[in-house]
Amino acid sequence: MNSKIFINLAVTDLPRAMEFYTAVGFTNNPMFTDDSAAAMQFSEGIYVMLLLHKRFSDFTEKEIADTKRSSAAIYSLELESVDEVNKMADKALNAGARQFSEPKDYGFMQQRSFEDLDGHLWEVFYMDISKFPQPQQQATA
Repeated sequence: MNSKIFINLAVTDLPRAMEFYTAVGFTNNPMFTDDSAAAMQFSEGIYVMLLLHKRFSDFTEKEIADTKRSSAAIYSLELESVDEVNKMADKALNAGARQFSEPKDYGFMQQRSFEDLDGHLWEVFYMDISKFPQPQQQATA
């Protein structure tokens, strides 16, 4: 398996941010896009997740940086199994990282989080896409 990286960015205007990243060469992945977030894919292994500030806040207790004055991101790395997720997170914690969020289980995805020694936020996760909830079909009148 080739690992993927998802770079999460807080944005104030989701449609405008999506237009910008599309213009730069990213494509939208509608499976992971809703009114609070959009997955923009650059290559097979590189994604940028655009998150409105409220949605971005679901992943960290830290204040969202004013990225016009400073930079901030949460770096996410997909691993091959839940065991690999736990191994990597445990290694980070043993090396001095701080857990910044409780482990999460979304049914189709298990996730662990840590903050490195300089305060950079990382999420490592395993995802089984076959368990991703399917949207309900709307009845047409």
